[in-house]
Amino acid sequence: MWRTTALTLFPEMFPGPLGESLAGKALKEGVWSLKAVDIRQFAADRHGTVDDAPFGGGAGMVMKPDVLSAAIIEASEPGMPKILLSPRGAPFSQARGRKLAEGPGVLLVCGRFEGIDERVVEAHALEEVSVGDFVLSGGEIAAMAVMDCCVRLLPGVMGEPASASEESFEDGLLEYPHYTRPAVWSGPDGTERRVPEVLVSGHHGKVAEWRLKQREEITRRRRPDLWARRRIASGNEEK
Repeated sequence: MWRTTALTLFPEMFPGPLGESLAGKALKEGVWSLKAVDIRQFAADRHGTVDDAPFGGGAGMVMKPDVLSAAIIEASEPGMPKILLSPRGAPFSQARGRKLAEGPGVLLVCGRFEGIDERVVEAHALEEVSVGDFVLSGGEIAAMAVMDCCVRLLPGVMGEPASASEESFEDGLLEYPHYTRPAVWSGPDGTERRVPEVLVSGHHGKVAEWRLKQREEITRRRRPDLWARRRIASGNEEK
């Protein structure tokens, strides 16, 4: 069983959307487990204080090191990566999600306030991960995104194994366009739109070729950063 623990001030937020669809089904079947641990229970005073004013002044509050450290020690398991969801972290990727899914699980620390005491990051060697160049109210939603990415990669969660291998980012490219019935469709603007002819040709080789070209073109146009990285990795760098 792939195990995940979320350290949070709002354990009631979990499993949230992860309790539905494929992830929810896999959770009920015991393919993976989720434990949401309330950081506040490790507070030393009767008021459950988990934050304090920052040294040096400034707006907001900071999560206390003694409280959070106690929670991490209690929840940690041997060999399990410890990740802090943070906007200053390294961008989370499909490749990182796949590596996590291949391991025993992950401990996710959901920050709040202005952040957590830096000494906790150092003492517990927390890996800081970001899910995008934006700021959230806390790490819970980001933690769910990381969990969802990993869970759907676990054996038996997705109905068709090939689905994952053809998705965006698996080989540095975005996904190709998808079409289904009807073959001819008129949208709200009245324009008649047809499915590309190659997709109804029955020629699997041409379909595969078309899809690859679409992936390359979409990646080059929408994500030039990914495209440049792919060209460099292939030894065919171009300006």
